[in-house]
Amino acid sequence: MTFWVGLSGGIGSGKSTAASCFAAVGVPVLNADDISRQLTAPQGLALPAIRKQCGKNLFLADGSLDRQQLRNWVFADSRNRILLENILHPLIWQALQQAKQQASSNQHYGIIEIPLLAEKPEFQQLVQRILIIEAPLDICIQRVQQRSGLDETAIHAIMAQQTDSNSRKAIADDIIINDGSWQELNRKVIQQHHYYQALTPSKL
Repeated sequence: MTFWVGLSGGIGSGKSTAASCFAAVGVPVLNADDISRQLTAPQGLALPAIRKQCGKNLFLADGSLDRQQLRNWVFADSRNRILLENILHPLIWQALQQAKQQASSNQHYGIIEIPLLAEKPEFQQLVQRILIIEAPLDICIQRVQQRSGLDETAIHAIMAQQTDSNSRKAIADDIIINDGSWQELNRKVIQQHHYYQALTPSKL
């Protein structure tokens, strides 16, 4: 593997759809959220620390995480979110690093989808380039409503915990504006794919 690209964007930007477009053309794609879910699944490596540091009331009777209760707890106080992140993020970082080492070397580059790439600079150490997916605010809200059914107030609450668009753009090597159809996004991803295939280490 010549290099890795960190893929990120705000909620509703379409970063996961972009990641699936890269995967469709054979690019290895790692996903920080998938690893987080594995760490917090039944028997997950993060559960003992969460139980000890965050409280038993976040767990169901069968020992699994009560994810709705966890979400409520995180949004109730920013200190709770920071506590959870301090447990999960080192484990996610380590798992991504191991996954990179195990990834096939047949491809010229790989993608790591990391939602908090701008907010958590330590994750930027895992990649050589950063691709940010951007979309207008109204389109992002509409997408999240259609996908999850959240109301606009809840969506704005989530956005308030993310960095702003300008901060994401400031760390970007490449930006895709996703303000149209899936087909348009796929076309832009294919263009970016060809660009990455042509990159040499000296141009990174």
